Amino acid sequence: SLKNIFKELHEDTGAIIPQSGNLEKWADRGVLMLNTVLTVREKQPGSHRNQGWENFTDATIKTLSEEQENLVFILWGKFAQSKKELIDPSKHHIIESAHPSPYSASNGFFGSRPFSKTNQYLESVGKDPINWQL
Repeated sequence: SLKNIFKELHEDTGAIIPQSGNLEKWADRGVLMLNTVLTVREKQPGSHRNQGWENFTDATIKTLSEEQENLVFILWGKFAQSKKELIDPSKHHIIESAHPSPYSASNGFFGSRPFSKTNQYLESVGKDPINWQL
């Protein structure tokens, strides 16, 4: 998935594809990448679903939506899109597309331009755009 995110980043913004998967620079710039389940058994996708992580990540999304304004929520895939109900669309911008997984990236993730759309929204509300280059 991260390789596909980097491919879309390059196509969308022209950013150079990084050699490392380290996303700390994005975090330093205010980007939060949040999966709904934060752990998994090796080579067993979804193995820790329904073990409590969803309560934590749902509360995180809801709190951010309630206490902040003009955030951009990028929801990749149907499971992430099911969290849309936790976000106040009158206060925030929501971008949705297919998941960047190798299994679904060609079904709407590639070409979705989430990075430039994020910056367009941020600029429209008077915020600085994100430097997506890693």
